Amino acid sequence: MSRVGLRFSSSLTYDSWERAGVQLSRILDSSAWCLGDWLICGQENYADRYVRAIKVAGLDYQTLRNYAWVARRFELSRRREMLSFQHHAEVAALATAEQDRWLDRAEKAAWSRNELRRQLRQSRSDEQPSAKPTSLIPRLPVAQERVERWRAAARRSNDPFANWIVGILDRAAEDALSAESPQHE
Repeated sequence: MSRVGLRFSSSLTYDSWERAGVQLSRILDSSAWCLGDWLICGQENYADRYVRAIKVAGLDYQTLRNYAWVARRFELSRRREMLSFQHHAEVAALATAEQDRWLDRAEKAAWSRNELRRQLRQSRSDEQPSAKPTSLIPRLPVAQERVERWRAAARRSNDPFANWIVGILDRAAEDALSAESPQHE
């Protein structure tokens, strides 16, 4: 094994190959949690050095921030081993009780991440369309290129544009409010 791949023996049995796949998928899924927890620890203990550590580690800063945001939303005891990190990310913006309700449903029905996303979307569309929002965001002058870039990101996330914006703002607020010393980041 190296940083760029695995080399398998030609005498590898099917059972060994299958076990390796299971182990690799577990490592992949747990790495998002571990990196998120690592980032949280760095923010809490090494605020003056944490951005430097991220750069030295050579990992994408925004991806790590997303991992940390999800990890912050789920204490270790609330994380579902039978569900992926991505399942948790789908419900991370919800209130704790709602997170648990949706994760319970996903676990019991053995939903994929995409099915959980579909069920969440369906639930939102079933809500009363006449319900008025509790608050409106003021109009902001923004260059069209930026708006199109944001719309593309929302499409890639398979999220309606307004929901995507609210989710991004929720994550930014969580990051800002949880940072002990923002001037060091």
